[in-house]
Amino acid sequence: MTENVPRLTAGARRPYLIVNPRSGGGKAGRFRIAERARAFGAEVLLVDHSLPLDLATVARRAVDDGADLLGVAGGDGTQALVAGVAAESGLPFVVIPAGTRNHFAMDLGLDREDPSAALEALADGVELRVDLGYAGERVFVNNVSFGAYAALVQDPAYRDDKLGTAARILPEFLARHEGPELVVRAGPLTVDGPDAVLVSNNPYQVDDPVGLGRRAHLDSGLLGVLAARAETPAETAMKLLSGQPRGVTRLATPDDVVVYADAPVLPAGLDGEAVSLPTPVRCRISPRALRVWVPRHGRRDGPAGRPPVWAALRRMP
Repeated sequence: MTENVPRLTAGARRPYLIVNPRSGGGKAGRFRIAERARAFGAEVLLVDHSLPLDLATVARRAVDDGADLLGVAGGDGTQALVAGVAAESGLPFVVIPAGTRNHFAMDLGLDREDPSAALEALADGVELRVDLGYAGERVFVNNVSFGAYAALVQDPAYRDDKLGTAARILPEFLARHEGPELVVRAGPLTVDGPDAVLVSNNPYQVDDPVGLGRRAHLDSGLLGVLAARAETPAETAMKLLSGQPRGVTRLATPDDVVVYADAPVLPAGLDGEAVSLPTPVRCRISPRALRVWVPRHGRRDGPAGRPPVWAALRRMP
């Protein structure tokens, strides 16, 4: 694969920004994202939660109307929906971290404390090429989870306390052995009967088995796979939370990862959103499919360290 070198952008003429006013407890309103985006020349859609709205359709309509950049102020689930449209249209994408955790923004090095800072990418930015994950036809920017991991997403407390919810839910779920029987296949590898499966857009660090957002790379062209089968529920839960490799299958692969189940539909967590996917679920990685614009100045390093392009970015004047 050729070197992924960032390049300066010329600015967008007709940017289109979707703003979710409820994300992050109203973070978009507190930081006046809509008003500031309009000052940069963006057309802004404020999501009205009282009306049914297909954001992917809205984004495609904006592209048909001449938008030359798509952006989202919201959480990772909303980011993924519109990022998929940007990738299929070949347009750049801007991430405004106005959600609760904003894992994708964190690994891009964006300032999650001041989401409005990301708007600078519209006028003074650089373009990164990052990978996208697909679970069937659904895009994910972080991960898709099954079994015990998916059960975490169903819990209302998960958004605000991921680690605490995992410690509470995993032992109980594993003890009951709930849900369909799973089989995971990736290239020559087969994992029979795992109770917890996480497939990620680029592998997480070894010490981050719950997938809290720490990835050293976003352009490796590899899916990360974590799969665990319960020996004893408490022991397996502790292994998942502590990152101990024993008893946990860990893989980084360019191959498709297929999750089979003895049910026609499988509950899953897709970038933190509870969904149901028809089986088998084929997960794949699309290398450098997404053109992300980030501010040229003022980025922060994520906890996993910089993506490989960061050294080149910091050399830019």
